[in-house]
Amino acid sequence: MTRTPPTYEQLKTMVGQELGVSEWTLIDQARIDQFAECTGDRQWIHTDPERARRQSPLRTTIAHGYLTLSVIGALILEMGIMPENTQAAFNYGIDSVRFLAPVKSGSRVRLRTVLLSMEQKGPGQYLLKASNTVEIEGGEKPALVAETLVMCYERRKKPAA
Repeated sequence: MTRTPPTYEQLKTMVGQELGVSEWTLIDQARIDQFAECTGDRQWIHTDPERARRQSPLRTTIAHGYLTLSVIGALILEMGIMPENTQAAFNYGIDSVRFLAPVKSGSRVRLRTVLLSMEQKGPGQYLLKASNTVEIEGGEKPALVAETLVMCYERRKKPAA
């Protein structure tokens, strides 16, 4: 899903509004295993499908909560909601995260983002706070909700010569 990103001026008028909904993305066992390898978190509930089938109440492996949280950044970029003239954007923090439902291996998730606030911190520097809901396709509850903070730097205009 591609669209024209907003400008910073347009974004200021969008506080309280939904900025977008991503496409569905697959969280399969290969992705879960890659995350386990990167982080060293190889708990069987994530990495051992046979044992999970026998011993887990869910009868399958599940994604790490932090894997689910980590897809937010990529899905935001996919939605095209970062202002068009952004020079750089950095994670600034997370005000809250709640993991509400496990993401079973083979599930698809998508992101729904609402802009909660936009605070100017300096010339061309903005702190954006967003409510992010990661939904599970066919699920009754979302996988997680998180209020994230991103510091954005607007590309400076070059002075006329």
